[in-house]
Amino acid sequence: MARTTQLRTYTIREGLLEEWAAKWRELVVPLRLEFGFEIGGAWLDHERSQFVWLISYDGPESFEERNKQYWASPKRAAMNLDPADYLVARDVRVVEQFY
Repeated sequence: MARTTQLRTYTIREGLLEEWAAKWRELVVPLRLEFGFEIGGAWLDHERSQFVWLISYDGPESFEERNKQYWASPKRAAMNLDPADYLVARDVRVVEQFY
């Protein structure tokens, strides 16, 4: 399959941006990497209470298939991390590297 990259922008509940970022780094990143995803970076926009990150996948399955496997995994369930507790809005865009 071709490489897929998503630019994800999450608007985080007021006062929870730092907590979300810490849990994302500690819990989400290692499992995403284990599932073959690449993290291109993550940024905090304190003024807008937004968390912005790049995630890519270039493997035998499609991004969507691999993402479903990630969410269905027992390790993901064991995180006990529900994004709905933190996110008030989500914008996900498929992007292509230009430069």
